[in-house]
Amino acid sequence: MLIIPIKEGENIDRALKRYKRKFDKTGGMRQLRSRKQFSKPSVKNRVKIQKAQYIQKLRDAESL
Repeated sequence: MLIIPIKEGENIDRALKRYKRKFDKTGGMRQLRSRKQFSKPSVKNRVKIQKAQYIQKLRDAESL
């Protein structure tokens, strides 16, 4: 659970913005989306390898 202490006289919009930033940093939504459906470890590994290949391809194209 995220706790955001609100300072005396602080605007509620500013506190809400701090809460949203902290929530994004913790990765709550990414975790919820990944838990929504099960993916096999082999599929996870395949996606990881494809992502690494894509990044390597971009780096190779950049160095030319």
